[in-house]
Amino acid sequence: MFKLILSGVLTFFSAWVLAETGVSEKEIILGQSAAASGPASALGTRMNQGIRAYFEYINSLGGVNGRKLNLLLADDGYEANRAIENTKKLIEKDKVFALIGYVGTPTTLAALPILTEAKVPLVGPFTGAQSLREPFNPYLFHVRASYFDETEKIVAHLLSIGQKKIAVFYQDDAYGKAGLAGVEQALKKRNMQILATGTVQRNSIDLSKALSILSAKPDAIVQISAYTSCAAFILEARKRGYTGQFVNVSFVGSKALADALGKNGPGVMISQVVPFPFSGAIPLVRDYQKHMALLGFKDYDFTSLEGYIAAKVMVEGLKRAGRNLTRENLISALETFKNLDLGGFEVSFSSRDHAASKFVDLSIIASNGKFQH
Repeated sequence: MFKLILSGVLTFFSAWVLAETGVSEKEIILGQSAAASGPASALGTRMNQGIRAYFEYINSLGGVNGRKLNLLLADDGYEANRAIENTKKLIEKDKVFALIGYVGTPTTLAALPILTEAKVPLVGPFTGAQSLREPFNPYLFHVRASYFDETEKIVAHLLSIGQKKIAVFYQDDAYGKAGLAGVEQALKKRNMQILATGTVQRNSIDLSKALSILSAKPDAIVQISAYTSCAAFILEARKRGYTGQFVNVSFVGSKALADALGKNGPGVMISQVVPFPFSGAIPLVRDYQKHMALLGFKDYDFTSLEGYIAAKVMVEGLKRAGRNLTRENLISALETFKNLDLGGFEVSFSSRDHAASKFVDLSIIASNGKFQH
């Protein structure tokens, strides 16, 4: 009789352990809201491809602690209201365990109250906005450097080559204003200020409020927008005879920008927060290229590599969290990362710091849409 009771208790306890939302005996369900359609679709699509490439590799090995990874993608079109709807659906209806790879500042900011209230962690959002880092949120884990890190690198470089008159073309939303604030801060440190500014609306190429900055004759224009509007601005500025330097932050989507610019791309500079994805100089990139190719993705880029890195961080956290997986022990496991080497790219978290990296590199579009760094 005692054995029967004990067996029943153990069965109940085992079922309770596996009762965490999004976790079954054989599967872990993860969710992503990103643009799979619309003017920013290349960003969401490529981020998703990078995540999938690593997840599929892990699944081919049997998954994480015996569980396969199931990634659900919800298209938000890079619109905040759709990101809200997607996040509610992913958490409440689809019953995801955790979230990964959201794309964009306005979309991630809109989703933040929902995932915070539900206590669902989000790993590797594709945004460097300070408003998502301060104040500290225990459910957000940033894999990339911030826009402040990127703009500091950009300003330092421009000044080092004598380009002191700096203008900013930015998207008139939380993302654009985050980048603008970064440029302002970097210049203020040097007792300087922005020469001129111009804005564009999200998911628009209406440049009527932006092209006036050309009349200020800047040496360089820092762009904080998506690839469609940035490309439109560069093409129109070149048509009007502007010969100065264009510099973009990483969110622009480097390959998408290069493709949109075509023969007008060479010389355009972009800051990057992940290693160079086109050479096999480090193990991380060699593995990324191999696993992308296994899914038929042979066109490598910075955005999909960022997704791949976010996926590696998530998987390592899930492994360390153990078989009795809960959201709380995933968070605790991620916070144990200390200079974790992912193959030539290190990440660190702690209980009060969820910004894993400050790595920033500068790249430039070369001929034929290729990149140099």
